Amino acid sequence: MKKILITGAAGFLGSHLCERFLKEKFYVLGMDNFITGSLENINFLKKQENFEFINHDVSQFIQIDGQLDYILHFASPASPIDYLKIPIQTLKVGSLGTHNLLGLAKSKNAVILVASTSEVYGDPLVHPQKETYFGNVNPIGPRGVYDEAKRFQEAITMAYHRFHGLDTKIVRIFNTYGPRMRLNDGRVLPAFIGQSLRGEDLTIFGNGSQTRSFCYVDDLIEGIYKLLFSDYNYPINIGNPNEISIKDFAQEIINLTGNSDQKIVLKELPENDPLKRKPDIELAKNILGWKPKIQRKEGLRLTYDYFCKLSDQELNKKEHNSFNSYNTY
Repeated sequence: MKKILITGAAGFLGSHLCERFLKEKFYVLGMDNFITGSLENINFLKKQENFEFINHDVSQFIQIDGQLDYILHFASPASPIDYLKIPIQTLKVGSLGTHNLLGLAKSKNAVILVASTSEVYGDPLVHPQKETYFGNVNPIGPRGVYDEAKRFQEAITMAYHRFHGLDTKIVRIFNTYGPRMRLNDGRVLPAFIGQSLRGEDLTIFGNGSQTRSFCYVDDLIEGIYKLLFSDYNYPINIGNPNEISIKDFAQEIINLTGNSDQKIVLKELPENDPLKRKPDIELAKNILGWKPKIQRKEGLRLTYDYFCKLSDQELNKKEHNSFNSYNTY
């Protein structure tokens, strides 16, 4: 039985990856320190015979006994509400954490896939964003702690590939949504749905013309799975190129929830918030044979149904107001 270590296992994407690899008959080691993850995301996994959980901060030395075949590094705050509150930890998990895991992969002769992000492109001057575009990033802006952590992560991963011959993969993840997102994490989709469920007006920062491209989580997980077992070692975009303006997206949420009394309120755009976001996925199509299959209408319905099942206590947490101005990420 192949053994895989998945960091960030209690997070949104990490928990879905654990679930997928258990279904593929892997022995899964899930690692998380719960700085942003949730025990609720993995409680159902802990009952499975081939799942083992390790409570550990990847920024500290990592010791895994015995065989290890694959590593998926998905430990990182991934929402502005998180990395603006814990900027040092965000930088450490992308630098020290990645270094530790690359060293572990080298010692075990394991394949390692690291989770990068579309944020390495910054506020792009090229549209849509191809992997050959080097980005337009402010390293000292409020978002720089996340953007630069991920850019360093890519650099050190490629250094290990070139210098040590390590089998590495880099996935650049574009906006992804689905069940197990935190309702109060500050990103646009849970922010809009949370406001709808509470009967509040929807808040847009900027004039609403900025765009995003939303990929349903099952499609993303399939792309990551294909990339792990490919021969490709360079960064590759995984996302849905179906672009939509934030204003139109807000209207889709109003239509979905059926609350025609809701209004859209405009506020000032945050510093360095990207105005455009759309992946060029030709590499993923050609190299992985991958493209998204789930339409946004279907994905939004599945996500909305998940949020509707949350308790009133979860729904009414006030943390969503802390950095809600960054919800267009």
